[in-house]
Amino acid sequence: MRKIHVIGIGAGDPEQLTLQAVRAMRDTEVFFLVGKGEEKDDLVALRRGMLAAHRPDGAYRVVEARDPERDRGAEGARYPGAVDAWRARRAEIFARLIGDELGPDGTGAFLVWGDPALYDSTIAVLEEVLGRGGAAFDYDVVPGVSSVSSLAARHRIGLNRVARPFQVTTGRRLADEGFPEGVDDVVVMLDARQAFLRFVDDGNDGDGLGLHIYWGAYLGTPDEILVSGPLSEAAPRIQRLRAEARARKGWIMDTYLLRRSIADTGAPGDG
Repeated sequence: MRKIHVIGIGAGDPEQLTLQAVRAMRDTEVFFLVGKGEEKDDLVALRRGMLAAHRPDGAYRVVEARDPERDRGAEGARYPGAVDAWRARRAEIFARLIGDELGPDGTGAFLVWGDPALYDSTIAVLEEVLGRGGAAFDYDVVPGVSSVSSLAARHRIGLNRVARPFQVTTGRRLADEGFPEGVDDVVVMLDARQAFLRFVDDGNDGDGLGLHIYWGAYLGTPDEILVSGPLSEAAPRIQRLRAEARARKGWIMDTYLLRRSIADTGAPGDG
């Protein structure tokens, strides 16, 4: 039976590959690279660089495919349907790649940025392919260093504080719903809206407790940008750097932690 490795490759630094990831890469005959257009050719180049470093024998094939476009204008109740439709089109591409490019006992792999279990659709899409009853295969998942972990490491901070939870959410939800209730540390991903700007006016989220931001873009790559500081001071700089980087490269991948002061809440601190 065909075998698929779903390999987490970290946020961009080739040295973040785990030994398990390298072993899976060396077991792979065909690597499927699903790209998002010319503006992200450098992401394909990073993947190819990892392959060249850990598979110098060249005993593999690389098959590239174009990621289907998603309706990014869908809002509210239309949003889940738009995501489902995009995943369905992705499933068609994955099924074709696996069926056409792998022999009955071949081994293929998808190289996934960060960790396949955190804000990535590869696992769900493969399950949809299997559910359709098309090409038969088995698959495993190799965890990777997520952008969240990389962000915290690059800023030399912990994500949680003593006896306090943290939450990972999207820019869309932060923009629509505001700062989560009962949480003082919020990691935000997929934020094309720059939702942090809604909290800039007085440097807090409306209850008098100051917000600090730890922001990073292109984490683990030569283009990495890091900014941290009180939100009211850092936000204009982040907004400028983000616009400049996007104009220069044509795309941006960033994430950030918003941290609310708990000094005046009577809650346990970070000791």
